[in-house]
Amino acid sequence: MKDELIIANCSGFYGDRLSAAKEMVEGGKIDILTGDYLAELTMALLFRMRSKDPDKGYASTFLSQMEQVMGICLDKGIKIVANAGGLNPAGLAKELKILSQTLGLNPTIAYIQGDDLMPTLAELQASGEKFVHLDKNIDLKSSGLKPLTANAYLGGFGITKALQQGADIVVGGRIADAALVSGPAAWQFNWKETDYDKLAGAYAAGHIIECGTQATGGNYSFMDEVPSYEKMGFPIAKIHEDGSFVITKHEGTGGLVSKGTVTAQLLYEIREPVYLTPDVRARFDTMKIEDLGNDCVKVSGVKGEPTTGTTKVCINTLYGFKNSMTVILTGLDIEKKAKVVEDIVFGLMGGKEQFAKIDVQLTKSYNPDPVINDEAFSYLRISVMDRDSTKVGKLFSSAMVEAALSTIPGFTLAGPPSKETPAILHWPTLISLKKIRQQVVINGAVIDVENKVQHIKINNEIRNLQTQDSHSEENKIFHSVYEYPGDAVSSGHTAKKPLPLENGSYAGPFIKIAFGRLFATRSGDKGGNANLGVWAKDMDRFNFLNHFLTTEKLKELLPDMAGFDIERYVLPNLFALNFYIKGVLEDGVAASLRSDPQAKTLGEYLRSKIIEIPISLQP
Repeated sequence: MKDELIIANCSGFYGDRLSAAKEMVEGGKIDILTGDYLAELTMALLFRMRSKDPDKGYASTFLSQMEQVMGICLDKGIKIVANAGGLNPAGLAKELKILSQTLGLNPTIAYIQGDDLMPTLAELQASGEKFVHLDKNIDLKSSGLKPLTANAYLGGFGITKALQQGADIVVGGRIADAALVSGPAAWQFNWKETDYDKLAGAYAAGHIIECGTQATGGNYSFMDEVPSYEKMGFPIAKIHEDGSFVITKHEGTGGLVSKGTVTAQLLYEIREPVYLTPDVRARFDTMKIEDLGNDCVKVSGVKGEPTTGTTKVCINTLYGFKNSMTVILTGLDIEKKAKVVEDIVFGLMGGKEQFAKIDVQLTKSYNPDPVINDEAFSYLRISVMDRDSTKVGKLFSSAMVEAALSTIPGFTLAGPPSKETPAILHWPTLISLKKIRQQVVINGAVIDVENKVQHIKINNEIRNLQTQDSHSEENKIFHSVYEYPGDAVSSGHTAKKPLPLENGSYAGPFIKIAFGRLFATRSGDKGGNANLGVWAKDMDRFNFLNHFLTTEKLKELLPDMAGFDIERYVLPNLFALNFYIKGVLEDGVAASLRSDPQAKTLGEYLRSKIIEIPISLQP
């Protein structure tokens, strides 16, 4: 048995770089080629595709990639594992078979099913599964909403079973993103369901590489550290039998693999330091990260615990329709002009009460003494949502156009009139793992994947302790009781000056500086919530960050976040904090009226803020 399994990722989302698969199989030695194609929004898009053609509903770009690399992978013995099946893994497997025959190839193709709950949804509800919304605490039946899709997140042991049966290509639907790594690793090293630490390590590796180049310098805060953005290399995880791994990329590619880029991706789209998966609870607060140089980062010491006995379910429901248009406001009297436009437009439509939901955002960005025309611009963005497509579409667009000559001086639209789009409401919920029947379909046979996963109940008291501000007594108790030895805090890292004074404050002198000159961020969406990860490069700056950036301070710096419930988590081994902002994205990206419905810009927004720091911490 090999002591290392080399797993390469070639896709972070549906629409990622088409040439990446070929680059990964030709750029150097790999054993497994994976691709992550699914997100909550993607499932809604695939539903629209399947509605037009029942044979579709999968990531069609995967077929184009396979046309380029299927033969090479068979020649080199590279296994292919992807969740590109979306809502129709059987349909994708069928098309792969047709493609292989066209290419004169004969791979063994397996697909995994069991994630699609739509056929049995009513039966599951009758058996006691209420599908309670994780944030709103409302059961699905009481909501009155009609589900369009309902897919449970599957663990990695279906992939393991398929590879054990000799599959060359394994495709599935809503396989958990990081399970694309854990499944092959369990196959290679013959891991069991109770090998929690090893599985936790593989899931951590999977989380790092699942978003493609976000682990190799993409969306990375400290841009000056990235040598080149040209031909950025996709990430590779070299998994070892003990669950440790090395993150790297092919030689000669652009981008960067460093402790920083790995940390940034670890903080992406997470909540508490315990990362929940269908197979294991992976403790991100226990891992050790070592920068080996030459674009190699080693991660070890990830602790794993039994699952909660549940897995996440992504349900999409059609709430109605939404639309947004933006008016350019120029020069003087911006607030007055915005009020006139708002009143006139909604007056033409019969009033704001015509709509189930509206959102009006004024962004004042003009220069008071502009040098060029565009510097005088501000922007008024008006968004509407309703179950009536005509109101959101034709009525709204017509009103915006009709206002053009009868309102403010300089009225200009930022773009042409737009049509309504479906508002797909995301319904995050859980289901018992005992109700999931994962199956592998290979060579005409249907093989059940036995559910051997053990579980424990989440201790809400522990979760509550994790969310306390770090200088509180409760948080000190949490770290003394629940941290594992070997993390950054307990492995010889010592803080230099400045240290907090006895009253908890820092001594001066101080300087003003942009928050992002010291600290990096990574933000993203989690259904209707957002996460904002913040980290420092060393213990000195982390000590200051941990003391300075309380939940209250975050709300002060970002006043538009002040109205939301925010959880705060501490990951001292990563020199990091994670903030979980509840409800800021409303009902998920496809039903949000925010200009940034995936919270991609939230981290850089924080980094632009000016703060005071002890002068000894300046870069």
